Amino acid sequence: MSIFGRQNADDTPANAGGTAVNPELAAVTGDYTIDTAHTSIGFAARHAMVTNVRGSFQEFSGTLHLDGSDPAKSTASIDVTLASVETGNADRDTHLKSADFFKTDEFPTMTFRSTKAEALGGDDYRITGDLTLLGTTKPLVIDLEFNGTVQDPFGNERVGFEGKAEILRSEWGLTWNAALETGGVLVSDKIKLNFDISAVKSA
Repeated sequence: MSIFGRQNADDTPANAGGTAVNPELAAVTGDYTIDTAHTSIGFAARHAMVTNVRGSFQEFSGTLHLDGSDPAKSTASIDVTLASVETGNADRDTHLKSADFFKTDEFPTMTFRSTKAEALGGDDYRITGDLTLLGTTKPLVIDLEFNGTVQDPFGNERVGFEGKAEILRSEWGLTWNAALETGGVLVSDKIKLNFDISAVKSA
């Protein structure tokens, strides 16, 4: 069952643009706040060409607007505190915050502002937006899987998504590296991003 309520039945209601709408999911439409206690924003980079190092950001905030009848009207906005990066190694975290990487004293925040949302079929969606990092803004495409809706024991209406994306960090000015004697470099240019999002509907 799709968050945006697409059905193939001939008697399914449709919006003004002709998109099929599932009336059971009309209540999904609304504004949501990302629940930071049950959300993770993570990344993985290849280290020394042979293994992945994973990390995440511990401080962030965000909002969603979901439209159950027209995916194109759905939006997302996320702000991430770069100094909250954690990889399980204090020395590495300090290096990531330094001028070699995130330059957190000069650029404390990374932001994402959506510009386009699409339903791909089933529970799969795609959101495109502007990722701003180190003063550079470039497009980012995130593929999402809708995990469903639920009312939690405290009466909150929740939605859940899993997302993934890939970037070349050099496009945002993250170019530090070190050459390996055997060839290749210490840190990959390609970075895999992953998102587990839980959001609570506004009253």
